[in-house]
Amino acid sequence: MDDSHPTPAAKSSLVFVFLVVLIDMLGFGIIMPVLPKLITSITGDTLSGAAVYAGWLAFAYAAMQFVFGPIIGNLSDRFGRRPVLLGALGGYAIAYMLMGFSASILWLFAARIIAGVMGASFSTAYAYIADISPPEKRAQNFGLIGAAFGLGFIIGPAVGGILGEYGTRLPFFAAAALAALNLVFGFFMLKESHPPEKRRPFDIARANAVVALRGLHGQNKIVFWYATALTVWMTAHVVYPIIFAFYAMEAFGWSEWTVGMALACVGLGAAIVQGLLIRVLIPRIGERNAVIIAALSMAISSVFYVVAGPDQGWLIFLAIPVGSLQGLFQPSINGLMSNAVSDETQGELQGAVASLQSMASVIGPPLFAAVFAAFTVAGSIYYLPGAPFGLAGFVSLVALAIFLRGYALHCTSDEVEPPADAKTTAL
Repeated sequence: MDDSHPTPAAKSSLVFVFLVVLIDMLGFGIIMPVLPKLITSITGDTLSGAAVYAGWLAFAYAAMQFVFGPIIGNLSDRFGRRPVLLGALGGYAIAYMLMGFSASILWLFAARIIAGVMGASFSTAYAYIADISPPEKRAQNFGLIGAAFGLGFIIGPAVGGILGEYGTRLPFFAAAALAALNLVFGFFMLKESHPPEKRRPFDIARANAVVALRGLHGQNKIVFWYATALTVWMTAHVVYPIIFAFYAMEAFGWSEWTVGMALACVGLGAAIVQGLLIRVLIPRIGERNAVIIAALSMAISSVFYVVAGPDQGWLIFLAIPVGSLQGLFQPSINGLMSNAVSDETQGELQGAVASLQSMASVIGPPLFAAVFAAFTVAGSIYYLPGAPFGLAGFVSLVALAIFLRGYALHCTSDEVEPPADAKTTAL
C-alpha cells in the first residue's frame, strides 16, 4: 500500500480496525467507574473485598486471551483477518449484554470469559496493521491502536460515569449496542488484508505462546527480549484499569462520576500521545529513546499516587499528564518486533505477543488487588492505598532494563537491519 496515498478501501478498513479496538476498550472503560458499585451491590462486600473480586475477574479475562491469543492469530494467518475481526464484534455484543443482566458474581465471570476470548482478536488487529503498512511506518500505525485504547478510555469512563447515575447496568447495554453497530459497518466496509498466497496451514501445535515464540526466537532471537520486556511492562500497566477506581474511592472518596472524568483524562492523554505525538516523536528520537521516556514517565507518575493524602486528590491530575507518555512504550516495541520477522508470520508474532501480554494480565490483577487489599483492609499494619502504583512503577523500570539489553543485541545482530535510531544519542 502506498502510505502517502491510501485508497478509500484502505482508509475504511483502517477505520474499522480502529473501531474494533475502540469498541472493546469502550466497553472496558464503561465498566470501570461502575464496577466497584456493581460488585459491592451483588456481594455486599467492602471496597477492599470488591477489589479482590475485580482482580480475579480481570484474571479470567486475561487467561482466555492467553489461551486464545495464539490460536486466533494463527487462524487469521490461515483464513484471513476479516472473519476473525467480525466474529470478535459479535462476541463482544453477547458479553456486554450478559454483564448487563448479571444477577450474581458467576454471571460476571461468564461474561468476562467470553469477552476475553473475543479480546484475543487484538493480535489480528495488529497483524492487519502490519499487512497494510510499509515497515518504516508500522510503529506509527500501531499507534492508531494505542489511540483507540486512549479514546476508549476517554469515552468509556465518561459514558460509564454519566450513565451510571441512571443505573449501574445501563452502560453495559450501551456497549453491546455499539458492538452490534460496528459489526454491521464492518460486514460491508472491511476489506481482507491477508492475500491467499501469503496464508499458511493452521497448525494447532504452533498455536500457543511458548511454541510460537520459540519459533520466532529461532527466526530472530531479538524478538524474545522485546516480548519479555513488553510482558513485564504490561504487568505494571494493568494497575490502572484494575485498581484506579477502587483507589480513588478509597483514598479520596470520589464518586463514580469523578472517577469517570479522571479516567477520561487518562484516555485523553493516551490518545494525544499515541494518536498524534508518537508520529512526531518516533521519527525524531527513535524507538529506543521513546521507550526510555515511556518507562520513566510511568515510574515518576507512580510517586504521585503513593504520596497523595486524603485531601490531595488534585495530585492525581498532575500525575495523569506525566504518566501519559508511557503510551510510547508498546507501539515502539511492536514496531521493532514487527520489522524483525517475516511478513508471513506477522499474525503468529502478534498472537504470541498478545498471549504473553495476557500472561501479564493474569499475574498483575490478582497481585495488585491483593496489595491494595493488604494496605487498605481494616486493621492493616500500614494504610497506603497507593501501594499498588508504587509497585507498578518499580516493575516498569525492570521492563526498561530488559528492553535495553535486547536493544543492545539488536544493534549488534547480523540477523536484522539495525534500528533507524541505532546511532541516536541516549537520553
